[in-house]
Amino acid sequence: MLLEISYVALMILMNVLIYFIGKYAIDSTSESPSEAKKLKTRLAASLGGWQVYLFGIASTGILQNYSPPPRFVIFLVLPAFIFTGIFLSRNKDKRWVQAIPRSWAVYYQTFRILIESLFVFSVAAGTLHYHVTIEGYNFDMIFAVTAPLIGLLVVGRKLLPEVVVKAWNYLGLAVIASIIFLFLTTAMLPEMYGSTEPLLPKEFGMYPYVVVPGFLMPSAVFMHVFSLVQLSKKVLEKQFA
Repeated sequence: MLLEISYVALMILMNVLIYFIGKYAIDSTSESPSEAKKLKTRLAASLGGWQVYLFGIASTGILQNYSPPPRFVIFLVLPAFIFTGIFLSRNKDKRWVQAIPRSWAVYYQTFRILIESLFVFSVAAGTLHYHVTIEGYNFDMIFAVTAPLIGLLVVGRKLLPEVVVKAWNYLGLAVIASIIFLFLTTAMLPEMYGSTEPLLPKEFGMYPYVVVPGFLMPSAVFMHVFSLVQLSKKVLEKQFA
């Protein structure tokens, strides 16, 4: 029970953090209090509505079926990635994108240390196999430790060129891709790890564990892409200045 509460607590924490980042952007760029209130209400409703969807889809039990096609991808990962692509593509030139301090999207990735820590405890609880944690082939915790360093040295103190942040973001996306590969193969291709049975326990297809592939991981992807959009915009402004 404590483990489940921890996943829920982390989900709530990151929702609150995303809301306040969005609130900052809205308050900084809205033309009127009424417009700001409307946008903040929409933001809160969107965040809450997605969590309701995750709970509902997990309650059906469909995510506990690991046979092809990969249901985690179809019902969780793909919709979140499509949203990220469409949303940032449509808003890349909006003022609120640049209103958010560049360091925030970088520092945000630090939360992945908490996810990976929960993964370790999940192995002990029988909810995950060690292959998808730092004890196996998941090196996300090591990457996450670099987030405050990159934020401080490059974005905060400007001791290194911003191209380092861009490369770091691409590396972070590559790490996430490798984690998705780990989860899919341990569930659908256990033969790769010398097993004849799926190594991803069925419990991981239940709530609250689905918040990892359905919200926490996609939010990390969103922030990586958002950071790249911010940096690319700056490059364009310099080119046409």
